[in-house]
Amino acid sequence: MARPSPHPRSGFGIWLDQHLYSFVASLGRIVRKPWATLLTIGVMAVAFALPLGLWLALSNVEHFAGSVQQSREVDLFLKPEIDVARARALAEELRGRADVAAVELRTPEEGLEEFRDRSGLGAALEALDSNPLPSLLIITPRGEDSQLIGSLQGLPETDLLQHDAVWRERLQGWLNFGERLSWVLAALFGLGALLVVGNTVRLDIQSRREEIGVLQLLGATDGFIRRPFIYLGAWYGLAAGGLALGLLALAGTALRAPLAALAKSYGSGFSLTGLEPALAGAVLLAAAAIGWLGAWLVTGHFLRQTRPTET
Repeated sequence: MARPSPHPRSGFGIWLDQHLYSFVASLGRIVRKPWATLLTIGVMAVAFALPLGLWLALSNVEHFAGSVQQSREVDLFLKPEIDVARARALAEELRGRADVAAVELRTPEEGLEEFRDRSGLGAALEALDSNPLPSLLIITPRGEDSQLIGSLQGLPETDLLQHDAVWRERLQGWLNFGERLSWVLAALFGLGALLVVGNTVRLDIQSRREEIGVLQLLGATDGFIRRPFIYLGAWYGLAAGGLALGLLALAGTALRAPLAALAKSYGSGFSLTGLEPALAGAVLLAAAAIGWLGAWLVTGHFLRQTRPTET
């Protein structure tokens, strides 16, 4: 007569064993079908990489344009008859305003010297009888600048006002549109990945139809039957997410050097930035969740159709 075990397994221990078995068994099924697995993972990885790459590209564009967006300087050209003394006094008046962060005065002599250095037309400029450049005030607004712009335009000393607000608004509009587009593509390609993993798990279920039928006749619960397939879908999603991150890393490596050279030609030290570790981990979790969800939906549909009924 068999003696009872002195330490019977608890319900949690049995549940944990079942999950560990399903976890390892699903990984084994993937390893035993390398080519089919690679095809499924590759399709899912491309579906993940496309919207993620677009979002990453927009993030780099926004980072590159950040200095321009943050550069809110207003160039105020004074009338030619305004002398330097009056320009200095006006600069001091503007510095006292609450909506002005800083004011820089560039005298006509300084402007002409800068133009001479940049243009290389020193000999031609020497032939001029007088300096044609006006005094320039470079104003940095504080907070909203719409009211300040209107006030500056109304000054009697103002001859010309240059401001890049319209350009910055258009740039921000394109960035907002691109971000929305990346989310739409993420939803569409995520749905595609869901269908791919669902179809792959469905084929695996079909190959084990007889085994599942026997388990159902023996009274196995839907959760017990579904568990290995759910882990299978999660493995597909996790591997596809990792491959997508690898593809993006390779693309970034290929583009980093020529982009750095291009930025250097414009006097910028801009370089591509990749995904932060926390965000990369979130991508892996999201990809695994998509695979899990696809497998869960397909197995649930199959089990509802094949569940034995009493006669």
